[in-house]
Amino acid sequence: MYHRVIGALSFLLCALVAAGPAAADITTTAQHGILMDADSGQVLWAKDAETPMPPASMSKLMTLELLFKRLKDKRVKLNDTFPVSERAWRERAGSEMFVNIGDRITVENLIRGIIIQSGNDACIVVAEALGGTVEGFVAMMNDRAKQIGLTQSHFVNPDGLDVPPGQSMTALDLARLARHIIRDYPEYYHYFGEKDFTWSNIHQPNRNPLLFNTPGADGLKTGHLESSGYGLVGSAIRNGQRLIVVLNGLDSEKARAEEGSRILDSGFREFRRYELFKPGATVAEAEVFGGSEHTAPLTVKKPVDLTLQVDSRPGLKVTAHYIGPLRAPIPEGAEVGTLIITAPDFPGLTVPLYTAHEVEQAGIAGRIVLGAKTLLFGK
Repeated sequence: MYHRVIGALSFLLCALVAAGPAAADITTTAQHGILMDADSGQVLWAKDAETPMPPASMSKLMTLELLFKRLKDKRVKLNDTFPVSERAWRERAGSEMFVNIGDRITVENLIRGIIIQSGNDACIVVAEALGGTVEGFVAMMNDRAKQIGLTQSHFVNPDGLDVPPGQSMTALDLARLARHIIRDYPEYYHYFGEKDFTWSNIHQPNRNPLLFNTPGADGLKTGHLESSGYGLVGSAIRNGQRLIVVLNGLDSEKARAEEGSRILDSGFREFRRYELFKPGATVAEAEVFGGSEHTAPLTVKKPVDLTLQVDSRPGLKVTAHYIGPLRAPIPEGAEVGTLIITAPDFPGLTVPLYTAHEVEQAGIAGRIVLGAKTLLFGK
């Protein structure tokens, strides 16, 4: 195994920022929490983020995901109308959109009723329209959760109430779901940023406090149950960088508002997004045996970016690993090694390395010379 430390890059990064302590001091009174970089999905900070918990109304994001998916693939349109059944009308527990039995409500207004008013009744309307029954829709929720990589989520209803009991998600899964919605449904994400909505002559503000107290905040959803405490899935964007925060188990609305805003502020202050390599750029050179060229440039196929604490950047190290020398002929795009990226307080990143262009086998004269060198000096 050959190792090539890319010293120029490491030196450059060290020179740009003075060394210092590499620890972002993020604490919270929440029982569960996570801070995620929305672009990469990288977890920047976590507290008991992989323990299943009652997600309350934050699980409405899964109901919305199924609706957004059908909007995106054009099985449903925003101006389609869904009927209000007696079951939906009788859903009086918790927050309501205040639907009326027998009405037909547009999909767009139901989206607002779920996001802004956190309407449990609106969730029943959507569930019955898409799943035939609430129970059929719940099965769809669990199937879809597995498809999009929510590994520790279990749904028993579309609204997050604790009747029937058993609904559970982790903070990590909620962050993954939020990131999925932001990235896959940008045309519908703006609804999360709307601050109020009126239905049945009842005006209700958005329950997300970040929209009113945090610069750049534009989503997503709050939740509260006696069994879960106060929770929040939030997101904000500043200077092109988007972060996602999830908190649950707080003891008041005030704590939810303050903790969500404070942790996002800390994230934007302590972490930066660094662009290291672009696709096609030469990352390293690998030695070649028997080729028309002595080395082969190695590159990446996807952008290599990462989010680091500012204090961790001086300790960033980038090393290319490959088994070599590579033996010609070598096709373009062959996966021949890995790029290992490490830094203090960073979990590490491994990226495949590929040959940037073809390296042909040496001609007859070249192979004779190589053969002679091998006989005289060994491999």
